[in-house]
Amino acid sequence: MSPIQRVTLGQGGAEHDAANAAIGSFTGRRFVDKVAVVTGAGSGIGRAVATRLATEGARVAALDVAADNLAATVKDIAEEGGSATGYPCDVTSETSVNETVAALAGEVGPPTVVCNVAGIGGFYNTVDMPTERWERILAVNLTGPFLVCRATLPFLLEHGGSIVNVASNTALMGQAYSAAYCASKAGLLMFSKALAAEYLARGVRVNVVAPGGVDTPLIGTFELPEGADFKELRKIMTPMGFSTPSEIAASIAFIASDESTYTTGAVLSVDGGLTI
Repeated sequence: MSPIQRVTLGQGGAEHDAANAAIGSFTGRRFVDKVAVVTGAGSGIGRAVATRLATEGARVAALDVAADNLAATVKDIAEEGGSATGYPCDVTSETSVNETVAALAGEVGPPTVVCNVAGIGGFYNTVDMPTERWERILAVNLTGPFLVCRATLPFLLEHGGSIVNVASNTALMGQAYSAAYCASKAGLLMFSKALAAEYLARGVRVNVVAPGGVDTPLIGTFELPEGADFKELRKIMTPMGFSTPSEIAASIAFIASDESTYTTGAVLSVDGGLTI
């Protein structure tokens, strides 16, 4: 368990997952006859989103750079009666993204829902941060969604659709030791608003979900840099603790669905009140 997990784990857990499963039974099957592209589908929020959309009837094209994790997601969805096809894909590679989108459009169908969830992070003293790590975080968190949006937009413009980009509460507030992550997520937020404005009258909605701390495998890999002031982390705590991936997936499903047809260019904060 990382240092940040030790002080932020709160009210999430199995009871929240059970509640969201029950809520899913009430919301019905909002994505029947829709093809949904989900990046980062091998674990964490991406896996929860792929599962949620499949549960609600979507034919899911699940993308992830980790083929084994991706296969596990697809297997679990199939065992629950959902439809998912896995596509190993590096979202930082223009060639990989373009080839993957072309393949899934032909095999699963033209996408009408796109959820950019793939992301990386980490804590660094900015003065010591390698340029390569800065560039990698921006490549995955900002360039990746751009490449996926650019490749899928022709289908969305033809058939109508919805894009949901997953940013972070750090797009709205500073966080120590996270300069690259904050920059990438703030950039993603404004990229999304620009897209929403550009395609406002052309049948494509673009929105942002901005989670706070989420109990995922990724957060467990984060370690504080040498000499870090632990008190700085307490500025990003909330009494509600970490959310679960399924809670974030529920919000993404709502804003991606036709229940949100009048919503575009919005930022939905799902952070336990952190950015009140």
